[in-house]
Amino acid sequence: MRPVDLALCLAVDASSSVDHDEFGLMMGGLAAAFRDPAVLAAATGGPRGAVAVCVLLWSGRGAQEVAVPWTPVEDAATAAGLADALDDSPRLVPAGATALGEGMAAGLAQLAAFPGDAARSALDVSGDGAWNAGPPPGPVRDAGVAGGVTINALAVVNEEPDLPAHYAAEVIGGPGAFVMECPDYAAFAEAIRRKLIREMRAAPTA
Repeated sequence: MRPVDLALCLAVDASSSVDHDEFGLMMGGLAAAFRDPAVLAAATGGPRGAVAVCVLLWSGRGAQEVAVPWTPVEDAATAAGLADALDDSPRLVPAGATALGEGMAAGLAQLAAFPGDAARSALDVSGDGAWNAGPPPGPVRDAGVAGGVTINALAVVNEEPDLPAHYAAEVIGGPGAFVMECPDYAAFAEAIRRKLIREMRAAPTA
């Protein structure tokens, strides 16, 4: 894989709080984002002209699966290919508890195994519920930040209005880390579009 400005792992909540339609809105929203010209411009606008993306689904303990392996986004064709893969991805993990710490650890493992050279690494957590199973997310976040990863989050607040505060306290970390809030799944596509642009346009560290 060519050198990239950013290795970005998208860690998507597929726990029992996310129903069939909501999961479709999330994956469809991600697909739509990678078909958006502004996202493509952000992905290709850095010094290296490309980013790499993988998508991880997570739910309860031991339930984490890669939905889309590391894929470069370097032009319209590769962005469209990633969007198609997102549209076609099945729900690979069983609905279950919200093992957020395990999901984050699995995402960090994907970043650690990234098969190339990335100027930056980021973990992008999207979900609608606070941690309620498995190891707590805070120490996982701290380990990721110590390893040079920035962790950002998108909180869908239709069920838990205080979720952004939980993500701010326990999930995000690293240079420029942020939480974005999304009112419901109908707004997910626009929220993730804005989040991806913000992540991809961050100043490189190397």
